[in-house]
Amino acid sequence: MLKKRAKYHLGQIVRHKKHPFRGVVFDVDAMFSNTEEWYDAIPEDSRPSKEQPFYHLLAENEQSYYVAYVSEQNLLPDYSGEPVDHPDLPDLFGEIEDGVYPLHFQLN
Repeated sequence: MLKKRAKYHLGQIVRHKKHPFRGVVFDVDAMFSNTEEWYDAIPEDSRPSKEQPFYHLLAENEQSYYVAYVSEQNLLPDYSGEPVDHPDLPDLFGEIEDGVYPLHFQLN
């Protein structure tokens, strides 16, 4: 039985430990829940354990905006205070408040 709690929460801004991007958490999987093809595309020496939370991010880097799927071990909180400019943010969240985006919709 999995008893690990997610370290990051919806609306929180995080950044990747190894790659130059940051984003806002919009969903969390308690453990890996993507395709095996996606997982196998990660170089074997860099593959994260599947037995940890994985985060869906509205991500950005200097060139583009996209959705990222990242293991907890590869994320750090972003305390820069800088907003994320992803164009899909207003669909899910309100305006940034104290470095966090409040949910803009009702959860089930």
